[in-house]
Amino acid sequence: MKLRYLTIGVVVLMACSCNSLRSLMRSGQGISSNPEAPPARLITEIPFVQFTGGVIIIRGSINDSPDSLNFILDTGSGGISLDSTTCHRLGLEVLSSDRFIRGIGGMKRLFYAKDNSLLLPGLKIDSLDFHISNYDFISSVYGVQIDGIIGYSFLKRYIIKVDYDSLKLFVYTPGNIHYGIKGQLLHPSIRNIPVIGASLKNQDKYDMRYFFDMGAGLCLMLSNRFAADSCLFCGPRKRKHKFIHSEAQGLIGKISMTQTVVQGLQVGRYYFHNVPTYLFDDVSNVTAYPELGGLVGNDLLRRFNVTLNYPDDEIYLEPNTHFKEPFDYSYTGLVMYFIDGHVTITEVNQDSPAEKAGLKPGDVIMAVDRNFSNNIQQYRELLKAAGKKIQLIVLRDGQLREVRMKIQSIL
Repeated sequence: MKLRYLTIGVVVLMACSCNSLRSLMRSGQGISSNPEAPPARLITEIPFVQFTGGVIIIRGSINDSPDSLNFILDTGSGGISLDSTTCHRLGLEVLSSDRFIRGIGGMKRLFYAKDNSLLLPGLKIDSLDFHISNYDFISSVYGVQIDGIIGYSFLKRYIIKVDYDSLKLFVYTPGNIHYGIKGQLLHPSIRNIPVIGASLKNQDKYDMRYFFDMGAGLCLMLSNRFAADSCLFCGPRKRKHKFIHSEAQGLIGKISMTQTVVQGLQVGRYYFHNVPTYLFDDVSNVTAYPELGGLVGNDLLRRFNVTLNYPDDEIYLEPNTHFKEPFDYSYTGLVMYFIDGHVTITEVNQDSPAEKAGLKPGDVIMAVDRNFSNNIQQYRELLKAAGKKIQLIVLRDGQLREVRMKIQSIL
């Protein structure tokens, strides 16, 4: 099972505007809806790397510090944030507030560092108030230090083209921009976090609204209340689906989830078959159900080159070279993190391929199919091959063991 991790967090979660679903889904091509504005001007190009699920990592620094930091680019973040350890290392003053962050996994009080600057290649952004969170857990997910999350506070100021073919962000001034003719223009509701309309199919068709969350390393995530009220998996439909225990990491903490597959999802005019889906209990009401049904994540959105035009409430999707890549249906039942310099198994699901192979919590993964890189990202990629028998070398009680495991499919 490839683990997915969310970074969605809203300081003040606002209900969707009263725009109809039709207005959220209407399409167009060509220039933006602001033709009287001056042309948008390219400011800079910023390289990025992709981690599991298409999550985007960019490098930057804070104020006059020479330290180069890792930031997740996240449309599911209602602000901008720094890791608490990074904040302490940089010597930033931390202030308390009477506000709370609401995110997947719960709520917590907001602490922040006021009036700082973010420096990205070719760009300096001043007057930023960074929310302060502990990202140790997220760092253990990706195997590198995650120093912060860049969201609405940055995105609202510019037009951002995210090009997954060149692995670059193109940052423009707000203004009149030509999107092209090969894609589709969406008109989301953007109140800190973009909300789009989409059609879900699981025998019947369900029109609903979802967060557009490029910080979520998954395809689709639905609240259990939406799934139950819509009867997505009732009766014969439930018997046609596999339901696998899983977990995710939200802004506030780790949560249990259920992994399955829905028949189809349509975003704009683009339809995807057999979409891997997670179901979760939205205990903190992040989705404001029944306003929203869940979120569309970046393992699906990375199949487009995406233009984020927050100033004009527009998002442009253009299929890229990854558009037809198969989804990940793999299932191993093991949970692993990068802990104290080692890729360590922390949980093994009952009756899973990992348990049947004899893997145990505490095992340190030394190699996957002769890959001794100690790179958790590479190991997760190797564990995506549904139906394949994989060789692992693990360290247990000071002894090396060879384990063979057949990866199953959640279909």
